[in-house]
Amino acid sequence: MPKLKSSSGAAKRFRRTASGGFKRGQGFRRHILTKKTTKQKRHLRGPCEVHESDTKMVSRLLPYA
Repeated sequence: MPKLKSSSGAAKRFRRTASGGFKRGQGFRRHILTKKTTKQKRHLRGPCEVHESDTKMVSRLLPYA
C-alpha cells in the first residue's frame, strides 16, 4: 500500500500527546486584543487539548503522528 500524505495544515497546528490525544494552540490571540481583558488573554496562553469528539478527524489528517 502506498504511503499516506499528512495534511500540511494540520501538521502545523496539532501535536500528538503521550496519552494519544492531540494538543493545539488557542485561537483569538492574533488581533483586536485591546478590547479583551488581561484575564481573557492570559487564559488563551499555552496549549490546550483537542476535544475527544474531534480526535478521530485529526488523526485521519495526521496518519503517522
